[in-house]
Amino acid sequence: LQMRHVFIGVVILSVTIFFFSCESEVPTSTENIQSIPVVQQGAKNSETDVMPSGGGMNYSLTDYYLVEYSGSETQMKSAVSLVDGSVDDVFSEVNIAKVSGIDDAKAKILSKVKGIKTVTRDMNVQWIKPSEEIFADHIGENESFWAYQWGPVAISAPQAWDAGYTGQGVRVAVIDGGISSNHLDLVDNIDFNYSTSFVAGMNFDEDTDEFRHASHVAGIIAAEDNGRGTIGVAPNATIISIKALDGGSGSFSAIIQGIIYAATVADADIINMSIGGYLAKNDDATHLKNVLIRVLSFANQLGVTVIASAGNEGIDMDHVGPWLHIPGDIKEAINVSATAPYYLENFDNPASYTNYGQRVVDFAAPGGDFAAGIANDAIIAPGSVSEDGTLSYYWWASGTSMATPHVAGVAALIVEKYNHSLNPAQVEAVLRQSADDLGKPGNDDFYGQGRVNAYKAVMQ
Repeated sequence: LQMRHVFIGVVILSVTIFFFSCESEVPTSTENIQSIPVVQQGAKNSETDVMPSGGGMNYSLTDYYLVEYSGSETQMKSAVSLVDGSVDDVFSEVNIAKVSGIDDAKAKILSKVKGIKTVTRDMNVQWIKPSEEIFADHIGENESFWAYQWGPVAISAPQAWDAGYTGQGVRVAVIDGGISSNHLDLVDNIDFNYSTSFVAGMNFDEDTDEFRHASHVAGIIAAEDNGRGTIGVAPNATIISIKALDGGSGSFSAIIQGIIYAATVADADIINMSIGGYLAKNDDATHLKNVLIRVLSFANQLGVTVIASAGNEGIDMDHVGPWLHIPGDIKEAINVSATAPYYLENFDNPASYTNYGQRVVDFAAPGGDFAAGIANDAIIAPGSVSEDGTLSYYWWASGTSMATPHVAGVAALIVEKYNHSLNPAQVEAVLRQSADDLGKPGNDDFYGQGRVNAYKAVMQ
């Protein structure tokens, strides 16, 4: 890794000049992916979402209901049968069941049965905005993209690597869409035995999203140190890919299943949730939020640190009005805002789209931006793979979805440093003690408790 740092000065000028001099074109080479990495540039594509007028994030009601119960599982199933419902899944760890075969009228009757706390219609939410227009640039053979990776530099990750911390032995669950499991920067760090899907009819590495948001997130955390493409903040960490979304959309029940699975079966140390949605503040949304709080509390109790995105609407979360941002409003997760350079100057500017507010933001991290109109201010990381599997693509993207995995990567270094002995509150304490205090002293609207610093975190 130390040699990589020496190499930076050699490649940064030559690669950048070539990048800006080439014409935008779709790569046509079918050479082996080891010899020709291709960058997928989204210079007009930001992850930034706009709050819909007259409602929350785009969502649709499913045919399922989430039932919170306080009695026994047997009592719950008996109550459901009374209204001719079917129990499809039971999350006994948190006393929640997924139920079908009922309607709103029967749900209201069920909610009044002794031992049943709440009955709420499950929702499919558009947690991630679908990709928009993209550009592809071929930038040469056997080229390292390290020169474009300002994110790890901004949080002093190379110094942490030189100190011997790379995330070795740490398991990070990415609850997201389908990952590109054969991407050259990801394939050796994915746990294929425990990666799974909670989207019916789809494998964990399938998705209708061309961008492959999950790959981008996973690469920021743990892209391999293989001398090609990019390198993650914790390049030796293990990724557990948990598909709960497709095309950026997914149900609360799938996310709940993913969290419980990550914390129990998959034995994750960290969960990354680069997702976010606004819902109008009403009884149903509040109940779903409380269900998620219960599930995240369960994960925390098992020692799993959860990192989540603060959202991309550019609003003051301290004065959000009649809205709930999920999971940004949930304190059982560490919530992350985004920083970005402007023409590659000052990596610590608040990103133009990032949500802010002391009530929500815990830490800041590199999320990138397209505000200056250049791709280099965004985050480059792995994305899709060509249909024939011969080319791996790298995409530029911006969002708190990109900031969150930077923090998850630093958390992985902390878990490695302390040999898995810290609970989530202690991991957060190390992040807080080692963060660079930016903005006004102390807790800040944009930076929370500071912009994370990987080197300081492992030298505590």
